[in-house]
Amino acid sequence: MSIIEAIVIAIVEGLTEFLPVSSTGHMIITQALLGIESTPFVKAFTVVIQFGAILSVVVLYRQRFFRLNPVQIMDPEAVKGMSTWKKWGTYVQRLLYKFDFYWKLLIALVPAGVLGLLLGDQIDALLENVLVVAVMLVAGGIVMLFVDKWFDKPNADQTITWQRALKIGCFQCIAMIPGVSRSFATIVGGMSVKLDRKNAAEFSFFLAVPTMAAAAGYKLYQLMKDPAGMSILHDNLTLLLIGNAVAFLVAVIAIKFFIDFITRHGFKAFGYYRIIIGGLMLILLGTGTISNII
Repeated sequence: MSIIEAIVIAIVEGLTEFLPVSSTGHMIITQALLGIESTPFVKAFTVVIQFGAILSVVVLYRQRFFRLNPVQIMDPEAVKGMSTWKKWGTYVQRLLYKFDFYWKLLIALVPAGVLGLLLGDQIDALLENVLVVAVMLVAGGIVMLFVDKWFDKPNADQTITWQRALKIGCFQCIAMIPGVSRSFATIVGGMSVKLDRKNAAEFSFFLAVPTMAAAAGYKLYQLMKDPAGMSILHDNLTLLLIGNAVAFLVAVIAIKFFIDFITRHGFKAFGYYRIIIGGLMLILLGTGTISNII
């Protein structure tokens, strides 16, 4: 992989990671169009540069990401009259409240984490299949044309409860199929539990941080535990650094654009885009212009 190819893939990652168009699908398509061989490093590169995209969310939403709920220290006099069980129960309750934001993210992360551990090899196999990506782009695009009408009545209460977080996490599992879009799956999950588009999108961004960090971290671990993998990382460190930097800068712009756009216009434009791109990929596959397996 050349520096130019690395920059192009990183731009695609930054642009599409938080848009409902499937970043994985677009990187697979880009790789196929550029004729980049799917080497162990290339596979690792497309995952590891997600760290740059993750950082963009943390930076843009740093005030919410690093804010703990205020909890008043218990009055020693009040504790004296409590039983041991009630005392511990109160401590646990206050601890849960203090770290409420992080607990909700953890709850939402569990379904995809479990499924990823159980079906990791099958998911990796799908990641090399361009036909799957193309079909899911079209299918997801058709859904996107109607999703605004299906979930057009959000609740007045936009609080992320643990029940809402768990349901959104279950929707995230659908995105393990390349071409679905993790962003879109989790936003639809949020809208299905009566969040408005803005709050559903923002929680999707927040959930992306532990999800993508876990995926990228696991991929790094797999490489680093093997001497050959460590050599691959060492020899291509410059490409990884450039890729993460580009993905970060582009993702910052994409997030700001996306929140404003869907709040005003909804998802229909993205639906048409997905259908066009997926349709073109099916035509290219059918004519043999590109190979199905990268």
